[in-house]
This record gives sequence, structure tokens and C-alpha cells, in this order.
Amino acid sequence: MLIGELAARTGVTTRALRFYEEQGLLTCARTTSGYRTYDADAVQRVRNIRELLEIGFTIDDVRSFLPYLDREIPGVFPFEPRCTNGYAAVGPPRVADLNNRIARLTELRDRLVSRMPWLDEQYNGRSA
Repeated sequence: MLIGELAARTGVTTRALRFYEEQGLLTCARTTSGYRTYDADAVQRVRNIRELLEIGFTIDDVRSFLPYLDREIPGVFPFEPRCTNGYAAVGPPRVADLNNRIARLTELRDRLVSRMPWLDEQYNGRSA
């Protein structure tokens, strides 16, 4: 299938598909005219890439999931010692990063609400 069809079937832009290719996450063949062509497995791969990105992994992190991208990825990735250089290595720092970001946002919200206490009541149902 051509890049436009893959984009339509996965809901991803052609620009994103080219980016995934540049990052080594997606491969394609070329027609004699130079058009990118993808096999049917590319649909599953792109959907998996998107799912991993949507739950907070980065493009670099997604590389750790390469062995899983062409099949249905599990709902839960079990910890396995053989995966310590793969997905088991990228999970802990990603969760730590998210926890730090949540803490910073919580602190920022609390500072804002301390200056405008009526916001706490409006958004959280608590009185100031």
C-alpha cells in the first residue's frame, strides 16, 4: 500500500510515517517511480507505535519495543530478566519522569489556587 493509504488506515499523517521511517521504527519499499510502499503488517506496527507514544513513551523508548511492534502488544508487559535491556529498562525512568511532571504541575496548581482560592472551590468543590 502507498503511504497515503497507510496514513488513512492508521489515522496518522504521512509526515509522521516518514518520521517513523527516519527513526528506524518503520520500513518501506520503493516503486520504480520512488513511491513508498508498505506491506499489510505496517498497519499493526503504526498502531502499536501510536499506542506506546500515547501512554507516555518517547520515540527513543519505542525502539525498545521493536520485537513486539508487528503483533498485538500485550495489555501488560510482564517483567522478565531477559528484557532488562529492552522495555523493562525504559519503563522506570519514564514513570519517574511522569511522577516529576505531575509533582511540578501539582505544585504549580497549588500556588495558583493559593493566590485565587475561589478556583479551588470552582474546580474541586472545596470551599476556600
